[in-house]
Amino acid sequence: MRGVERLFKFHYAAAMPLAEDIVTSRYRLSAYSHDSVTVNEAVYRDHLVLSGSDLHSPWQVAGLEEISAECLQPVFEMSPEVVLLGTRTRQRFPESRVYVLFGERGIGLEVMDNGALCRTFNILIAEDRAVVAAILIDAALGD
Repeated sequence: MRGVERLFKFHYAAAMPLAEDIVTSRYRLSAYSHDSVTVNEAVYRDHLVLSGSDLHSPWQVAGLEEISAECLQPVFEMSPEVVLLGTRTRQRFPESRVYVLFGERGIGLEVMDNGALCRTFNILIAEDRAVVAAILIDAALGD
């Protein structure tokens, strides 16, 4: 009987959830390709800025080299702790002046390809972190 009790206790403990999975965010990235990202069920082919509660599209930026304080205004207005900058299908880094813009505001900046951005954004949103995704899309650049 002791072995059966032990087995039952193990089975019961294994079935118990370790943490409550409550997603409080309004938006999640559900898919991506070389020329789009899907937020919830909507497909976007323009650059966009996304937090768990806000979506700004199209994001008015001509490309990575043209990122300025002016075009980052929608990002900064979302009051993030960290910004994930998606640089399309491969990781490319912005000019150092962009890092300065974030550093002056005490905001972290992580640069990654859009696939890594989508995965990281969803994890941070699930942790209820103040994260913003600024996503460059190939289709919006016309290449």
